[in-house]
Amino acid sequence: MSRLLIILIRFYQGAISPHFPAACRYTPTCSQYAIDAIRKYGPLKGSWLAAKRIARCHPWGGSGYDPVP
Repeated sequence: MSRLLIILIRFYQGAISPHFPAACRYTPTCSQYAIDAIRKYGPLKGSWLAAKRIARCHPWGGSGYDPVP
């Protein structure tokens, strides 16, 4: 399951993301954060952490370096 999620995220990074302007507020990017979280915590907790990170990514949210805990 982890492998499938990472493949889908890599597809997004290579095929979809380049067609939009770079607007990421955090380092690493949300997609890279999701990959790191899934690798570290597995598909369930990693996806939950990624969803929480994406929810924080808005104009009034934070910014800067935010690694996977």
